Amino acid sequence: MAKKISRRLEALQDKVEDRDYTPIEALALLKETATAKFPEAAEAHIRLGIDPKYTDQQLRTTVALPKGTGQIIRVAVIARGEKVNEATNAGADIAGSEELIDEIQKGRMDFDKLIATPDVMPQVAKLGKLLGPRGLMPSPKGGTVTFDVASAIAEFKAGKLEFRADRTGIVHVMFGKASFTPEDLLVNLKALQETIDRNRPSGAKGRYWRTFYVSATMGPSIKIDISALRDLKLTEAA
Repeated sequence: MAKKISRRLEALQDKVEDRDYTPIEALALLKETATAKFPEAAEAHIRLGIDPKYTDQQLRTTVALPKGTGQIIRVAVIARGEKVNEATNAGADIAGSEELIDEIQKGRMDFDKLIATPDVMPQVAKLGKLLGPRGLMPSPKGGTVTFDVASAIAEFKAGKLEFRADRTGIVHVMFGKASFTPEDLLVNLKALQETIDRNRPSGAKGRYWRTFYVSATMGPSIKIDISALRDLKLTEAA
């Protein structure tokens, strides 16, 4: 049975033409179609020519969004000794050692990002079933397993995001807020595109970029001209 579309969304869909929009056009339209009663995020949904069931076709990395995410990120750090104090001094919202691992096991989840030092990862590993489904498990690829906790905290607070392609080869990323200017959204979107190109899996064959859509959280999908975005120079997007 077809899912019923609300009148609001139906009206917004009528504003979107069935064509590839230039990046700045698409982002201006994204803002115009963000009419929900809460502050909507700007989202990218990108189909890549990869099959993540093969290890050499998986994509998992981080992107530093130059204009930030528009969100307040609560960072927790699991470390030992002086590194706990270092994390607290660097702005971690929560920092601890074995006692924090115990609290998380008992259900504490009041954080958006979890950073761990390599020496505590054997203990953190037992939290995998709790953290994995929420996307909170620290990983070296995600930049969340490191001894340089101060830099990691600063980066994630400033707008660094971890993302991955799902099992169908689609990347879903929030790249700002619909309240951002189209120009600021474009800077973030360009950084995302460059990161995906730079981290192209070694096993990806043929056409890498398939489709690229943006939308507000509750808005219609707007198709972007991928070539136009890739050809855009950073000075133009600044």
